[in-house]
Amino acid sequence: MRIGVLTGGGDCPGLNAVIRAVVRKGIKAHGWEIVGFRNGWQGPIENLTKSIDLADVEEILTRGGTILGSSRTNPYKVDGGVDRIRETIAENQIDAIIAIGGEDTLGVAKRLTDDGIGVVGVPKTIDNDLGATDYTFGFDTAVHIATEAIDRLRTTAESHHRALVVEVMGRHAGWIALHSGLAGGANVILVPERPFSVDKVVEWVERRFESEFAPIIVVAEGAMPEGGAEVLHSGERDAFGHVRLGGVGQWLAEEIADRTGKESRAAILGHIQRGGTPTAYDRVLATRFGLHAVDAVADGDFGVMVALRGTEIVRVKLSEATAELKTVPTERYEEAEVFFGA
Repeated sequence: MRIGVLTGGGDCPGLNAVIRAVVRKGIKAHGWEIVGFRNGWQGPIENLTKSIDLADVEEILTRGGTILGSSRTNPYKVDGGVDRIRETIAENQIDAIIAIGGEDTLGVAKRLTDDGIGVVGVPKTIDNDLGATDYTFGFDTAVHIATEAIDRLRTTAESHHRALVVEVMGRHAGWIALHSGLAGGANVILVPERPFSVDKVVEWVERRFESEFAPIIVVAEGAMPEGGAEVLHSGERDAFGHVRLGGVGQWLAEEIADRTGKESRAAILGHIQRGGTPTAYDRVLATRFGLHAVDAVADGDFGVMVALRGTEIVRVKLSEATAELKTVPTERYEEAEVFFGA
């Protein structure tokens, strides 16, 4: 068999660990040939291929990013995109595709499966917002990076007696903000699932200053004030219809400064959260996902995504995995509220 593998959407730590596992098990356990598609779904559309053997994956376990490249290409928004994928598959004698990605990449995988192309999905996103899996790889690393940043920013905030607003990623789901905020001891955590009152945030900030400590506010990029809207970095939309968010941290820092008279600064972590070496947890999870994706292909079980349930790796339908985003439940957010303003 000849198996194609691709990485789509935003990059994250752990992608190379999946590729390594697919190649190692595919070749050593089954004698397959592994073909990498470059730059996400752009690869099979434009026949951008790269043979991958054991030597190619020997030293990639600890590397961030992806050796195959990525993009936010949507075949269903490209004229003749699906037909061109079929042509590439036929020309390269590909028997199945392992697609590693988030909601958009796997949404395409689901549609391609419906159109008769054999695809197995692997869940990847630092936002941890894919349904049907307890965790996605990349999330743990992003939380560690954000937590370390909060720790470092706390020392400078205390030194200058200023409020610091830390903006982390999270378009529609506040998992990174919640976990890094709790781990970093933030005094306010703001998530997209719960519109926030600026007056209440100011109250928490002032309460923290009254205790003679500097407040740390962690805000997800998609968080919105009550009655307001998302803060856009750009109004342009990508191939999946997403606008580019960013700037709520700076806006909130200015509001806090104006209302309290206290010095306030914003730190936007941005793509720092996506880069660098994956944590041990993400390396193990990504590796296990890759191994089980190969098993699904070997079984001819297409149209599924490998998922983490407890400590076990299971298979779920791509339709289930992409049906809705996994957002922060109210009860999880309420757990953190005891620390707000403290």
